[in-house]
Amino acid sequence: MARICYVTGTWTKAGHNRSHSMRQTKRKNGFRPNLIIKKVKLADGSTMKVKVKAKIYKSARGFIA
Repeated sequence: MARICYVTGTWTKAGHNRSHSMRQTKRKNGFRPNLIIKKVKLADGSTMKVKVKAKIYKSARGFIA
């Protein structure tokens, strides 16, 4: 599974490392979102595993189990 938030659609961002002399090189893994795998109850009663950003999970605690 990709590192993508199910709710917001946020994914890994590209970026650079900066040395003391201000040289820039590509970051190996980019900037990753803080994802948590949680189960969500659907309308038909079934459950589904979903990757959600930690910030969204904290604000929507009652809706995501």
